[in-house]
Amino acid sequence: MAGCQTATLTMKLRPLTHSLRLTLFATFAFSALALAENKLPDITVDAAPMARTHENSFAPIVEKVSPSVVTISISKNVRIGGRNQGGGNPLMDDPFFRKFFGIPDDEPSSPRGNGKDSGAGRKRVMPVGLGSGVIVSKDGYIITNNHVVDQADEITVTLADGKTELKATKIGSDAGSDIAVIKVDAKDLKPITFTDSDKIKVGDIALAIGNPFALRQTVTKGIISAVGRNQTGMSEFGNFIQTDASINPGNSGGALVDALGRLVGINSAIFSQSGGSMGIGFAVPSNQARSVMESLIKFGKVQRGFLGIQMQPLDDKLAKEFKAPDKDGILVAEVVPGGGAEKAGVKSGDIIVKLNGQRPDDIAALRNSVANMMPGTKVELEIYRNGKPQNISVTLVERPSAGVALGAPGAPAPAPVKVPDVLDGVTVADLNAELRKRFAIGDDVKGALITQVNPDSACADADVRAGDIIVDIDGKRVATSDDAVKLSEEVKTKSSVRLRINRKGQTQFVVVEERKE
Repeated sequence: MAGCQTATLTMKLRPLTHSLRLTLFATFAFSALALAENKLPDITVDAAPMARTHENSFAPIVEKVSPSVVTISISKNVRIGGRNQGGGNPLMDDPFFRKFFGIPDDEPSSPRGNGKDSGAGRKRVMPVGLGSGVIVSKDGYIITNNHVVDQADEITVTLADGKTELKATKIGSDAGSDIAVIKVDAKDLKPITFTDSDKIKVGDIALAIGNPFALRQTVTKGIISAVGRNQTGMSEFGNFIQTDASINPGNSGGALVDALGRLVGINSAIFSQSGGSMGIGFAVPSNQARSVMESLIKFGKVQRGFLGIQMQPLDDKLAKEFKAPDKDGILVAEVVPGGGAEKAGVKSGDIIVKLNGQRPDDIAALRNSVANMMPGTKVELEIYRNGKPQNISVTLVERPSAGVALGAPGAPAPAPVKVPDVLDGVTVADLNAELRKRFAIGDDVKGALITQVNPDSACADADVRAGDIIVDIDGKRVATSDDAVKLSEEVKTKSSVRLRINRKGQTQFVVVEERKE
């Protein structure tokens, strides 16, 4: 049986071996024939340069703009070689880290052993970041992002040729817009050309130029995806252009240009779940960047215009209460004493429908438009008051620094008093020194502090909260808890009551409607 198995296997292998020999012979014969003829395939080559137009190439635009975009390297002064009881930088022991930043092998790393202070260590300038910038003048002014240079001890600018390196000085920066200005000592640089970013349209072509991932200059193409993005939370006065032109880490501070190579924005941030581009990038509009730049150069800080009002959006209840023509206006909740609006006669309850003839999209758009103007600028407001339109001229003042302290919830309230009828479910107390301190309420705020709101009440339905301060009821001032009780008695037969409250330093209107049985 064993011999039969062997014989059978031998018989099966013979045809395969014979076939393989024939195949190899044929292959070698064909190869020899091809080599003998030495014949290459026919290919077609058209070496004439392409006639480049805007329709088929952006190369002429890139060649025009690229000299205006630079790489910005950020360094910090760090102390290495010493550590106090586990302090210091543990990365100093990482060979890759040391090699990447050019730290010599004989440079002392973090000491080990007894944990005692091994000395103050040695100061070293350490590269910590890369970004991009845009040259805006021949003599060396450069715009970039605030977050690129904010923590820098040293700034180095590399021009588009990749060889020329220049030390830069920070002229000023503004976290509110994420714009910074630096300057290099140079002449005859190639500045970029600005355009009016207010005139761009969704769908316009956009080119993003910068230095992502330290790869030197890179160009990506997309379109303007949206304008007026002011709810991103990236900066206080953000009014971003959105683009799908690929923007990645290192692009920050680079140029966003139109199809003619004119600056429409400074690339600033991306929305990403991976850390890389997902087609949602944001740029500071060139008009805003230019305004901030000029203020930083001239004054060393950004001077922003301020109307002197607190605002809130209209809803159906408020629009009806204030006799607004529609819900598109912006309600003046409070007029700041001494501001331009107070001097011009603006009152709480006024509804702003236009600023300088333009209807603002929302509160952020109105605030940003005003903030981009210099203090002393006169603006025209079109408002509605008691259902009637009128125009008011307001001279802007300088916007004060932000900083509103938040209250401590749950602070005890002395002598609480319940408010009746439509405001039933609310308990109020007088403001005293202890409550002002606990809730961080300024001495200039007058009213009755709400200490408790019944969750099963009309006030709770209207989002009235404990910690709110009732400033007035149906337009009548409230100074004490007794005032609140008295005025609520006067309006107890009404089906709705208008409250003006102060919440964490911001004033707003609330309409409380009687519950339907």
